[in-house]
Amino acid sequence: MQERILIVEDEQKISRVLQLELEYEGYETIVAADGKQALEYIEAEEWSLILLDIMIPELSGLEVLRRVRRQENDTPVILLTARDEVYDKVNGLDLGANDYITKPFQIEELLARIRANLRKTVQSGSSNETLQVGDLQIDTAAHEVIRSGNMIELTPREYNLLVCLLENKNRVLTREQLIEKVWGFDYIGETNVVDVYIRYLRQKIDKGYDKAYIQTIRGVGYSIKEGSQ
Repeated sequence: MQERILIVEDEQKISRVLQLELEYEGYETIVAADGKQALEYIEAEEWSLILLDIMIPELSGLEVLRRVRRQENDTPVILLTARDEVYDKVNGLDLGANDYITKPFQIEELLARIRANLRKTVQSGSSNETLQVGDLQIDTAAHEVIRSGNMIELTPREYNLLVCLLENKNRVLTREQLIEKVWGFDYIGETNVVDVYIRYLRQKIDKGYDKAYIQTIRGVGYSIKEGSQ
């Protein structure tokens, strides 16, 4: 089936170039020129991926992203932004963006990012597995986290971090590895963001239980182990 990409971009010259390049590569595309139109398209149709400019009329790209993720829509989103500010990039990733690219960009790089994110979607969609350690389990198809029968609410970033740790159960992951796997290979910021989110996870996953699964390996990183205490 042909993969469908929604281009959310108000600059007509840019959106036209993107549309021509993507259609040349075999993708089906539609352009939305503002945030409200983008939401209408997203809610009405199925998309393989969304290219979402941050600076668009009506609703900002970040507000569109916030509403999309609030609806539990996990369509891959790549943010397009002319800003070179760390805040926008970090904020977008924390809201659930899968990737970002700063304008002006080379079309070859954008195409590579699109292919990478579409591959991840295929891989995750084909697994539909339950990740588990002891009484903690994740239903990756339903995006549900349960411990001792209790449903645990996580933000998208907390969820992705926990999935990463469980997929690498009994292995120690460095902060740099977690940054690359969860935040993206080109994340710009301090690696202590991992420590912050590990603390958030521990409050939700381990606090109040006899057994703590998330372990700190001093000088190395973090791990979830079968025999954790």
